[in-house]
Amino acid sequence: MTEYLVRRFIQSLIVMFLISIVTFGLIHAAPGGPTQIFLSPGLSQEAAKVQAHNLGLDRPLPLQYVKWLGGLLQGDLGYTFKNHLPVGQILWPTVGHTMVLMGTSWLLSLLIAIPWGIYNSTKAYGWSDQTASFISYVGFAMPTFWFGILLQELFALKLNWLPLSDMWTIDKEGQIGDLLLHLVLPVSVLTLGFLAGYVKYARTSMLEVLEQDYIRTARAKGVRESKVIYRHGLRNALIPIITIIGLDLPILVSGAALTENVFNWPGMGRLFVEMALAREYSVLMAITIVTAVLVIIGNFIADLLYALVDPRVQLGRKGGTAA
Repeated sequence: MTEYLVRRFIQSLIVMFLISIVTFGLIHAAPGGPTQIFLSPGLSQEAAKVQAHNLGLDRPLPLQYVKWLGGLLQGDLGYTFKNHLPVGQILWPTVGHTMVLMGTSWLLSLLIAIPWGIYNSTKAYGWSDQTASFISYVGFAMPTFWFGILLQELFALKLNWLPLSDMWTIDKEGQIGDLLLHLVLPVSVLTLGFLAGYVKYARTSMLEVLEQDYIRTARAKGVRESKVIYRHGLRNALIPIITIIGLDLPILVSGAALTENVFNWPGMGRLFVEMALAREYSVLMAITIVTAVLVIIGNFIADLLYALVDPRVQLGRKGGTAA
């Protein structure tokens, strides 16, 4: 286990280093790079050079990268170009807001999808299975922003049951009840998207497991069906689901930008869109790095979960199935 943890930690450091290089290079190679922000029509070339020099933007890119990386390792995410505000001051609140929205949607979808998928695997092609298939097709086919606008039109504008957008009502910041009301519509949109895939994956994975020889042997011995499903089958069926969850982590961490913009939710997804339009490259780099770090941590946890749900996975041992 220790050998595995050390190896994965070193691999994660290498991945993060490569991501930082690629992110830094792409941002500075983008049309209208950081120096162009200061070149307003009335700004002289000398004034632009002075401003670029003060911010270190006239240095060679390798030196700029080393300085940026050094600050990053010390927890300094840099400053915005236009207002010279600390990037962390802008970014960190949105991380928490995105976690509230996406985490609620993700957990709710798992709590619904996994039991429902398991039930449908035992009642294949029944009414419940057909309903789940219909919801999955709708979830895959329906654009999230369009579904969000429909919900706003119906429940916020016509029925006036729920808030239209934002995270809080003015003068009610911090009230849990008000937050829950604002969560209903965006969580419904995102849960449908997650649910569409998770129900199908849970059902398919469980069907494959139930066809295995050891399941037939357990049934032949007279083991109760509930015990066959939940003790003998569920563990192996969870492995593909854990893989899918790991692949969905970038969406969970960075936030669904379209949904956050439709509902004016102050999360990382909306911030990324706003900063891209404003060409605040330091904020875009910070969001990319923070997202990459959290995704790597999440995938590392997923690898550890493999060992918990499947005893055949031997972490850190020669010939183990986890790498």
